[in-house]
Amino acid sequence: MSGAKILVVDDEPQIRRMMRATLTGSGHQVDEARTGEEALEKFRAFLPDLVLLDLNMPGMGGLEAMRRIAALHPGTKILVLSGYLQEDRLLDVLAAGASGFVNKGSPAENLTRAIRTVAQNEVFLDPSAAKVLVEHEKQPRAKGKGVLKRLSMREREVLRLTAEGHSSSEIGALLDLSSKTVDTYRARLMSKLGLTHRSELVRFALRAGLLKIE
Repeated sequence: MSGAKILVVDDEPQIRRMMRATLTGSGHQVDEARTGEEALEKFRAFLPDLVLLDLNMPGMGGLEAMRRIAALHPGTKILVLSGYLQEDRLLDVLAAGASGFVNKGSPAENLTRAIRTVAQNEVFLDPSAAKVLVEHEKQPRAKGKGVLKRLSMREREVLRLTAEGHSSSEIGALLDLSSKTVDTYRARLMSKLGLTHRSELVRFALRAGLLKIE
């Protein structure tokens, strides 16, 4: 996602300044908003390709802002900016269709990787967010384990790597497959599991015990 239009939504000025400096330095167009209400106004005027959205803001919360943005333009990618993480909030955000999570304290290269990942219609799961979710799902559900048996070994590998936030090209390089073949495996396993969104793959992988975050 080179030269993308990105809206940064956070009530902390220093966070917005840091994000703007990082993103403009990478050639992106950046606008800012301090609240959920302002984010909706800026969104209509700016029409960004990607929204970096804090969950905890005064007035309209980030989750409600995300739902309204998704209703305005379902194709917009939304990355949640997380300071401290709670598993119930993360699960709500995944269910609402977010493209992933980025920890506010992450290095600039992590933000760059997250943007590149979601631009390829993948889900980016920051390691800190993955760890919280793994703790939440420490005891894999029997149902998830049973459904997992319907997948081939290669489909399980693609599922695990997708849930860890790898793009199709990265998975292809790891498994010695073309990215097109990876997409075929992913479409097949989503059909078998009855899933429609890639964020659902993350939740399924957690419940089936496929993600092992140290």
